[in-house]
Formats: sequence, structure tokens, C-alpha cells
Amino acid sequence: MDFIELKKKSAEELKDIYVAHLEKLKDMRFKIASKQLKNIREIRNIKKEIAQILTLKTVMNTKKNTQAPQAKK
Repeated sequence: MDFIELKKKSAEELKDIYVAHLEKLKDMRFKIASKQLKNIREIRNIKKEIAQILTLKTVMNTKKNTQAPQAKK
């Protein structure tokens, strides 16, 4: 999934994708341990997508916090 596609997703969809990628990463690690996974590069791609999702979540939270009205002193 491209970063541009991830930007179009809502926060809830990003959370679902994040959880699914974590499960997929766990399964891949078990497959490597049992010598069933041939393409180890897939792990790199999954980790990259997880990092992109976490980055988007941080950006969304930052935007939300900066857009909130500040209290006057």
C-alpha cells in the first residue's frame, strides 16, 4: 500500500490496518523460524508500512492538537 493511499484512510481504518500488519509480521516471523518463508524481504515491506501508519497517526494527532483553540490568559 502506498503512502498516498494511507493518507486517504481514516484513523479507524489506519488502526485496523496497523493491527492486521502486526499479525502478519508475527506470522512471518514464525514462518522464518520454521523455514517456510522464502521471501524474507516481505518483512522489510511490512515494517515499512507499519512505520508509515504510525507516522500518519502522529501527524493526525499533531494537527488535531494545534487546531484546538488555545485558552486566553
